[in-house]
Amino acid sequence: MAKIEIYTTMWCGYCARAKSLLEKKGAAYQEMDVMEDAAKRAEMRERSKRTSVPQIFINGQHIGGSDELAALEQAGKLDALLAQPG
Repeated sequence: MAKIEIYTTMWCGYCARAKSLLEKKGAAYQEMDVMEDAAKRAEMRERSKRTSVPQIFINGQHIGGSDELAALEQAGKLDALLAQPG
């Protein structure tokens, strides 16, 4: 199974949508709440070059946010990414 990391905040609807899709797929993920963790937020910015949440990484590859994750699903490409060993 792939290694999935997702940077989130507690009150983020897009974060909830992304996590819901991953859960529907049966994919385990490591969630990092950046709401009150300045170090994790800085790490997220450094890795993704973005400031918004969620920011999703699969096996170290930056996927983007909720919309990009949904687009991978629409295109039929998400399952293959999730099946790759992390």
